[in-house]
Amino acid sequence: MRVGVAGILGRVGRHLAAELAATPDDFAGGTVRARPDEAAPEGAVLFTDLASLAACAEVVIDFTHASTTEAHAAILAQAGVAWVLGTTGLSDAAQEAVARAARRIPIVQAANFSPGVTLVTELARRMAASLPADPYDAEILEMHHRQKVDAPSGTALAIGRAVAEGRGVRLPDMRDSGRDGHTGTRRTGAIGFAALRGGQIVGDHSLLFTSGEEQIVLTHRAFDRRVFALGALRAARWLEGRPPGLYGMEDVLGLTG
Repeated sequence: MRVGVAGILGRVGRHLAAELAATPDDFAGGTVRARPDEAAPEGAVLFTDLASLAACAEVVIDFTHASTTEAHAAILAQAGVAWVLGTTGLSDAAQEAVARAARRIPIVQAANFSPGVTLVTELARRMAASLPADPYDAEILEMHHRQKVDAPSGTALAIGRAVAEGRGVRLPDMRDSGRDGHTGTRRTGAIGFAALRGGQIVGDHSLLFTSGEEQIVLTHRAFDRRVFALGALRAARWLEGRPPGLYGMEDVLGLTG
């Protein structure tokens, strides 16, 4: 498959370019700002707009900014190009645009393309179904590099949604984040979030189930952003020949029925 990279000079984009450079026949190139501040990755053909890249690609991997998602959805749907979407922090309108595009093209959307995180999320769902909200309190702790702009992270929210699904509730109804001051006692069934920022940590996520008698902790630590690039490339190749639809990394890994 001819793979294009939206935002090829980004943190994950450069790792994608490095992996694709090893198979140049599969590398369609990537998009950059009109006046990029950095040199292009080796072997990369650069485009200043997504439509031009889409004309040369069969699938586009996108780790850009939430503000671009609606426009990207329209461009890729119109071009009939498959989409691997790793952008997080989407608005309701942007997510609806993704859903509309999925009626015309196959899309793999994930908050995190690490196979390990995908498995952690699936385990979170199963554990939540087996550990009742009373007495097991669920808390999610995450830490990322100081440049990250959204909190909690998309991965933390995905884990939280898995916990909510396992318990048969909606995350917006049970989410508890940003505790400060005199908050009162913990609400039974709440799904708590704590976000830490500092240094250049790629991504740490822990899910804690705590009762009066025991605590179970499920932790994933990413050491290198290459893991996200490798997972996204795996998803891109999985999309070949797939019908239109909205898929997740659990589909790519064969975890769905």
